[in-house]
Amino acid sequence: MIISRTPFRVSFFGGGTDYPEWYRKEGGAVLSTSIDKYCYITCRALPPFFGIKHRVVWRHVETVESINTILHPAVKAGLRYLGFTDEIGLEIHYQGDLPARSGLGTSSAFVVGFIKAMLALRGETIDKKELARKAIELEKEVLKENVGSQDQVATAYGGFNFIQFHQDGTIQVNPVKITKKRLSELELYMMLFYIGGNRIASDIAKRVIENMEKKKETLRKMAQLVTDALALVTNPNSNLEDFGYMLNETWQLKRNLSHGVSTEYIDRTYSQAITSGAIGGKLLGAGGTGFMLLFVPEAKKEAVSQTLEHCVEVDFHFDFDGCTLLHYDESDKNKFEKPT
Repeated sequence: MIISRTPFRVSFFGGGTDYPEWYRKEGGAVLSTSIDKYCYITCRALPPFFGIKHRVVWRHVETVESINTILHPAVKAGLRYLGFTDEIGLEIHYQGDLPARSGLGTSSAFVVGFIKAMLALRGETIDKKELARKAIELEKEVLKENVGSQDQVATAYGGFNFIQFHQDGTIQVNPVKITKKRLSELELYMMLFYIGGNRIASDIAKRVIENMEKKKETLRKMAQLVTDALALVTNPNSNLEDFGYMLNETWQLKRNLSHGVSTEYIDRTYSQAITSGAIGGKLLGAGGTGFMLLFVPEAKKEAVSQTLEHCVEVDFHFDFDGCTLLHYDESDKNKFEKPT
């Protein structure tokens, strides 16, 4: 049996510039971190005693005779992509600490953890760079999703990173170099709230991609904020509260990328948080609903919590492990080895 654990991510700046449709022309960058909330994938070879070939447990419990009849799109396409067949039965379980489709890169975390676990089941190892590459390829080329490339990288690598997307398609991951003390100070300002609901990020992303030509200047300003925020956090003499003001600026830019990124409810909730003492913040992910990140001085946190009591507050810290195997049992791998 194999168990993979993959962190979800919080993206601070640069979201939108990580779409290949953008960075292949102009380059892109994001500043993001993975957090200590996780997606777990458990898999094993299913013994032939249960009257079924494969079992896939997620929002549904699927018992099927063929990979071709699996409902979960990423599992179905992923098994084909990785070269699995119906020759050996499979059991795959998904569990997550936070709701899916809520702006934390959960879909990409699933794909990253799924690839890591399924390859381990065959006794194969994969480094973080190749893991991110395969996840991007599966989502973008195989599943044909309207997705960027930051989530796969952030969840595969883990950590607080400045990620660059180059015009030639290469991706460079640069860990942000700051002291533990400054990192703790940065974390202390952050509050995360689940404002409810979920959405298909690809639908909103499709509209953002379609608007890119008209929103060039907006995206360029968002890219510049990545550089500015990186300079701020790595300068020990700078005022970290300026990070919050930058978050507010990037949110105001992002919410104008396309219809659907924000809603009246989101705008009202955000305004309430600012009135209660938050310096800035943003809705995470493509938009529409999900999790809202706020940057709040310690003295104002109680007031913000009370104002947003209709939302679910989530305590979190940065994660630095990325996608890992929590349990690795080699007993299954021989079943997948071809006779010599």
